[in-house]
Amino acid sequence: MTGRLAVGVLGCADIARRRVLPALAAHPDVDLVAVASRDAARAARTAGEFGCRPVTGYAALLADEAVQAVYVPLPAALHAAWVEAALRAGKHVHAEKPLTTDPARTRELLRLARDRRLALTENVMFVHHARHAVVRDLVAAGAIGKLRSFHASFAIPEPPEGDIRWSAALGGGSLWDVGLYPVRAAVHLLGTDLEVLGASLTTGPGREVDGAGAVLLRTAAGVTAQLTFGMRHAYRNRYELWGSAGHLTVDRAFTPPADLATEIRVETAEGTRTVTVDPDDQVANTVTAFVRAVREGTAPTADCLAQADLLAELHRAASNGPARRPGTGDRDR
Repeated sequence: MTGRLAVGVLGCADIARRRVLPALAAHPDVDLVAVASRDAARAARTAGEFGCRPVTGYAALLADEAVQAVYVPLPAALHAAWVEAALRAGKHVHAEKPLTTDPARTRELLRLARDRRLALTENVMFVHHARHAVVRDLVAAGAIGKLRSFHASFAIPEPPEGDIRWSAALGGGSLWDVGLYPVRAAVHLLGTDLEVLGASLTTGPGREVDGAGAVLLRTAAGVTAQLTFGMRHAYRNRYELWGSAGHLTVDRAFTPPADLATEIRVETAEGTRTVTVDPDDQVANTVTAFVRAVREGTAPTADCLAQADLLAELHRAASNGPARRPGTGDRDR
């Protein structure tokens, strides 16, 4: 691909309007050309905000030959069908997380994209922030000694009645929404070889999906990961790496503002020091990564697949008893 990438958007979700559409519109290598909605008035309002063309209906946008790529911010349960439709229409795809709620389906879509030489990426933005690379470097350099455990949490106050996160039919629930963040952080910082030791999901009164959860994982080397998440909590957003000689803490780990200089706190017997990371725009970085995937014809998939396997295994472990190691069982047949 040469020149600017012509991108259309399937849907007018809140995250699209607040974060991704502004990043697409501002990116020097992207032309935001169209926004589609099933509601013509909503498409017109959203497109008007970003100086692009409104389209009524998702299929109509996919039929538009001027659109080279699409961003899919639909509810999780709708991702698989519309990502597949977009790929079959010859479009590169950047989809909201989770890519699907079924690891077998995720594999199918990644294979389809590869076979058609199209980019398919998942919108997990925090992994594109510079500070997580700094964290990796500090741990590799022995700043906290030998790594022993990882703790991560992401929780938000209760969404209002009628929010799609409370809908089972739309792929709601705390695991798929906020739980994905600490799970992906464990994969990102500890690697893809993670065993599920246990998981718990709690469904509140009158709810059809889980509102909170907790997870215990272990690497092959014996490093444990304790993850907590929920949608009925005071806000919390952090992770900690604990080693033989100290620990390292990252606050506002998953959603830092683009203009915020972030801090990594390192505590050892010698005292506490703070490593400051310059402001970094993880949303813009994510768009850049997608454009690069389109241009180079490749996109990393290992972390996406490990995350998909873990989320499905955690759901199974919490629902049906003892967990199994990811990669085993009927779902991969």
